[in-house]
Amino acid sequence: MAENRKLKTEGAYRADADNTYFDMKSLAHVNAAEGYGETLGPVIEGELTTVGLMKIASGVEAKLHSHPNEQWIYIIEGRARTTIDGNTREMGPGELVYFPPNSVHGTVVISEEDCLFFTCKDLRSGIKGIPADV
Repeated sequence: MAENRKLKTEGAYRADADNTYFDMKSLAHVNAAEGYGETLGPVIEGELTTVGLMKIASGVEAKLHSHPNEQWIYIIEGRARTTIDGNTREMGPGELVYFPPNSVHGTVVISEEDCLFFTCKDLRSGIKGIPADV
């Protein structure tokens, strides 16, 4: 029986005992960087984590932001320059980055192709962050 709990991310899909399989290619997209960029993809929330298959277009930036939840990003396609608390590194396919809770971080796509990545966050908060300049 599906649990009746409120989603933390508007537009996300719920994973529970009744909803265990998802075709990511067919799901509607959420802008996970609303207010500080455009990072688009489907988002699914479980009991303790939220995941997304997100895309940032070539040359586009997810400006500096933070959130109370920790986050992981695994790059599938494209290259990005990621900054965490002032430390910057270029990343590409097969690389994984960890963003500690409340770290100020951002990403800019530096490849000619879009950057596709899988992300996972704990559910202390939704998928969206808080712009660092607010």
